[in-house]
Amino acid sequence: MLPDRFIITIGRTFGSGGRELGRRLAERLGIGFYDKQLLVQAAGNAGYNLEYFERNDERAPRIMGGFVPFSMGFYPMAWMGDNLAGSDGIYKAQCDFMHALAETESCVIVGRSADYVLRDVPNVINIFVHAPEDDCVRRVVDRLECKSTDEARVLIERTNKLRANFYNFYTDKRWGAACSYDLTVDSSALPMDALTDFVADYVRRRLGDTPLR
Repeated sequence: MLPDRFIITIGRTFGSGGRELGRRLAERLGIGFYDKQLLVQAAGNAGYNLEYFERNDERAPRIMGGFVPFSMGFYPMAWMGDNLAGSDGIYKAQCDFMHALAETESCVIVGRSADYVLRDVPNVINIFVHAPEDDCVRRVVDRLECKSTDEARVLIERTNKLRANFYNFYTDKRWGAACSYDLTVDSSALPMDALTDFVADYVRRRLGDTPLR
């Protein structure tokens, strides 16, 4: 039997299909799925304007015109400026909401450094999804997020840089480094259905349930 409560966190490179994998895992395991919905609920709980919240989602604070290239731990120091204090408030709102989720239900959480936020919570499995650049470009174009492969490459590079800066700023780990996660997968290695089977089986084995047949 799976435990009453468990969490799967998914970090992902842009265009790798990590969000799709997370959604399919949640459906397969019969648990909740939180990505943009997490933002909506966290913003509402903290009294933030949702548009402002989304603009600052998975973005490290800017200090003196540039990103701080090093980790400052779980909560950065608010005295370093209004922008940093505001970003810290947004991050804290998401942290509080993720902890509330972990106390009440099993779910999949995509992004938002959830693996680090919930590092002291039992039954958390941390996964990172990546893929070769050409596969990510193809997926981004297929999703109609860009009109050309060149635009897609620029968007992928920029988004991955934002995600890495965010993760590295708020944690003491490195975004995408294998040692930061329980399992890293190349989403191009298997069709998405087969990849979902593989990861679901891993989750069941890790948590003591009977593996999928």
